[in-house]
Amino acid sequence: MHKKRSLLLVCLLTMLLSGAQITSYKFDFGSGKPAAGYIQITPGTKFNYQTGYGFDPGSVVESVDRGGDPLTGDFITSQKPFYFSVKLPDGNYDVKLLLGDTKGISATTVRTENRRLMLENIRTAEGKIVTETFTVHVKDSLIRDANGNVVNKIRLKPREISYPHWDNLLTIEFNDSLPKVCAVEIRPNKTATTLFLAGNSTVVDQDREPWAAWGQMFPRFLIPSKVVVANYAESGETLKAFKGERRLDKIWSLARPGDYLFIEFAHNDQKAGSTHLDPFTTYKETLKEWIAEARMRNIIPVLVTSMHRRNFDSAGHIINTLSDYPEAMRQTAKEENVALIDLNAMSKTLYEAWGPSQSARAFVHYPANSFPNQPEELKDNTHFNPYGAYELAECIVSSIREQDIPLAKFIRKDIPLFDPAKPLPVEKFYWPRSAFVSSGKPDGN
Repeated sequence: MHKKRSLLLVCLLTMLLSGAQITSYKFDFGSGKPAAGYIQITPGTKFNYQTGYGFDPGSVVESVDRGGDPLTGDFITSQKPFYFSVKLPDGNYDVKLLLGDTKGISATTVRTENRRLMLENIRTAEGKIVTETFTVHVKDSLIRDANGNVVNKIRLKPREISYPHWDNLLTIEFNDSLPKVCAVEIRPNKTATTLFLAGNSTVVDQDREPWAAWGQMFPRFLIPSKVVVANYAESGETLKAFKGERRLDKIWSLARPGDYLFIEFAHNDQKAGSTHLDPFTTYKETLKEWIAEARMRNIIPVLVTSMHRRNFDSAGHIINTLSDYPEAMRQTAKEENVALIDLNAMSKTLYEAWGPSQSARAFVHYPANSFPNQPEELKDNTHFNPYGAYELAECIVSSIREQDIPLAKFIRKDIPLFDPAKPLPVEKFYWPRSAFVSSGKPDGN
């Protein structure tokens, strides 16, 4: 799938400029008689750019027909994760799914783009069909003016060309022990508040197992249709590099009054080099520049202090390896009267609750041969696995609630309160792995 994207991305972007695209779809999954007004999707519906939809290469699926209602009587399923892509222009979209089996049970986890968690282990009882909705942000790397004319583009890193989130394709990953998909409907959402994320590898939508970051878990906690996460973070980024690569310009071109901009940088800014910023001078100055520009556009800035690295002293307490950057951000938030999510402080509580031994189970620590083509041990004390990323996202949600930041109204009502001192035991965390795996460490440390 990733190789296909890199070969055809330029062709696709050229096609996008040649005319208007369809932005709403109704798909009936299964080989039975299709429902009226729906496009039929069978196991043979392979993605191509002419139709603009279909299953990605490598997806091995089958159709089951129970008879009865054309829309719910048949479905597509698989014993492995499978991927369905739809060509769409930049924007936010509501996706409605019909999941289940009129004569059986089902269990479905749904992710989008780079493994962005949308629906978590949706189980249906025998004979039941459920309707689930999520809202997703689709993007490409082109920067357009108010009239839709391309005026520039993001300077992507070579590895980003293959990411499933710069290509104007909405890619949906269907996963879990027994996924059964009856129908998919997609329509634009022009009213949702957008939460733009600017950050580094601890925020980005990591594209391959076992890597993960809090930004890709965040959507699971939010009310669909009302709000959507637009994750523009990338591994190895600093404040200076993020802006220099025109990632911030892309955000400004899309953001509307009332949207939010989350800012989390420190791990790479502290390193010597051309994009280094000093915590109490250039780092604070740059944060204030971003805050001022956001406010000028009536966008609401939120500062997020960076989480600690996994580094314990002999007494089991976290050692600060981020120098003065978290404190500089705290000062900036106070001076500018900006909401602050102190993930740095919460991560200290979280890591120490785990302790030196158990905390390794939240990071990318795996023996050799835990994954295909992984001959050496993975031992990374900066980057998280899905469990660690999920718990950090819970910290973000907890802080929003505790401070009663206005966007707290967008948190799902069924999400329980979270205390970083009492994390979810790793044994109770459920994450069916995606199909794509890499032992290569993301940029940054």
